[in-house]
Amino acid sequence: MGLIVAGVNHRTAPIPVRERLVFAESELRSHIGELRESCGAREMVVLSTCNRTEVYAVEGERDAVLAAWTLFSDRLGSDVTKHGYARRERDTAAHLFRVAAGMDSMILGEAQIHGQVRDAWEASRGGSRVVLNRLFQTALHVSARIREETAIARGAASVSSAAVQLGKKIFGSLQGRRAMVLGAGDTASLALECLVSEGVETAVVANRTFERACELAHRFGAEALHYDECWSRLHLIDLMLCSTASPHAVVETVHITDAVRQRGDRPLCILDLALPRDVSPDVRRIPNVFLYDLDDLQGVVSASLDRRRAELPHAERVVDEEVARFWVWLGGLAAVPVLTEFRSRLETLRSTELSETMHRLRHLAPDDVETIEQFSRALMNKFLHEPSVRVRAAAGDGRALEIVDALRYLFALRTDSAEAGSDSSLPNRER
Repeated sequence: MGLIVAGVNHRTAPIPVRERLVFAESELRSHIGELRESCGAREMVVLSTCNRTEVYAVEGERDAVLAAWTLFSDRLGSDVTKHGYARRERDTAAHLFRVAAGMDSMILGEAQIHGQVRDAWEASRGGSRVVLNRLFQTALHVSARIREETAIARGAASVSSAAVQLGKKIFGSLQGRRAMVLGAGDTASLALECLVSEGVETAVVANRTFERACELAHRFGAEALHYDECWSRLHLIDLMLCSTASPHAVVETVHITDAVRQRGDRPLCILDLALPRDVSPDVRRIPNVFLYDLDDLQGVVSASLDRRRAELPHAERVVDEEVARFWVWLGGLAAVPVLTEFRSRLETLRSTELSETMHRLRHLAPDDVETIEQFSRALMNKFLHEPSVRVRAAAGDGRALEIVDALRYLFALRTDSAEAGSDSSLPNRER
């Protein structure tokens, strides 16, 4: 089938690499078709979050893994393979199912990844077709099933809450502290909720879209600021949490040094949860400023994971079951068009050979010609019956793809199962 995933994540690549490989949602919606064609893939979905960028593809004539490495390396400006990983066939399905369920996240069981997988699928809809539509639909089902049947997400920390805990290490307590949140997306919302629950005295929200800042601030009793106004308030803030969708740093050293001059000896904690990073790395050099990014969070959360790790065997059993079901479906998808072409190919041979034979037996009466015609059809149907039954049976026990490949090879069939069917044959949610 040529089902692959190639990518980098928080375990294999540091932030300077990951942030160069981020695909904005608008970029995927506009250019996924071009990306798919550039990789020579029949289907493609790109999953890009703060902790991973992955290409899921159904191969065409080219090796889709090598094509993905080329795409990533061109974007990075250097060879990406030392930071990457690749999976093929069943392992691709298993990998995506684990990702969607939060089993491969920096924080085991975190819930945001489910929505991020869904959004990536939606944004890549111009590049996905029948196979990847079914794969991603199944991944969301697996995620929901694991969260319902296991405790892997019960009490699970988010990146935002882990960041707030990191901030507490600086101040001991956030009770009565003043905080600022840059951004108004899901991560910023979760962070503000955590800050308020920790007892911050004053919270302000700044965002390029002021209406979104107002909406988020209103939900938590915070103050909304226009983006350009926040810098004049930095000297009053103890903790700043950044999570914007900017493609480049929005917090430069000049913004922080001006605030530090007015702060005296009070420390400033900055938590950068964005990718690409919102805060220039040079800010780390400013005295009495504590800057933490996504990679700094891994040590914070490791101590709280034991109970959730105990749920992994149960979750893995769910993944195995759903991979087997998906592979049965995929095998059936491949079997139908190959069987159709197989029967069509042999019918053409039967018809051609019979026509040549009848040309030599022109003296036969019409009834005799009809008898020979019926005999040839009956014989061909008997030849085809057992192989057809066995291929369909193989689809039921997960062996269809290997049987179909053998059938293609033995009879030189060219049917492309990845192109088989159309999105019109799928439920609306899969289109």
